Amino acid sequence: MHRMLSYISLVGLALAALLAAASVASAETVQLKADLKGSSAAAKGDAAVTYDTTSKQATWRINYSGLSGAPTAAHFHGPAQPGANAGVAVPIPNPATSPVQGSATLNEAQAADLLAGRYYINIHTAANPGGEIRGQVTK
Repeated sequence: MHRMLSYISLVGLALAALLAAASVASAETVQLKADLKGSSAAAKGDAAVTYDTTSKQATWRINYSGLSGAPTAAHFHGPAQPGANAGVAVPIPNPATSPVQGSATLNEAQAADLLAGRYYINIHTAANPGGEIRGQVTK
């Protein structure tokens, strides 16, 4: 009887380890990027965005230079195809100095739009309140 319980415990531990490994294997970190451009050749930027499918966390690092002035706001906009406009989907806090770093937990719809390339990053300035530089976020 003692051997049987030991065997059952071992099988249980092995099964738990397999389930844990399967859970970790299904988690994915997706790397995305954006090339930010505007009407001025001097204004430019780039963004690296990481999305964790398990935690639903998007993390970003945005670099910019050559803007007409300090950024007044920055956002992920969407859903929108390249060149189209859309409303604010995810705010990007504290964009006043480059690089801008941050993160946000996305809901299912936001995650789907981000991963499908339907978000763009837009950095706004006083001289360009509609956005001075922007770039589509892609894999």
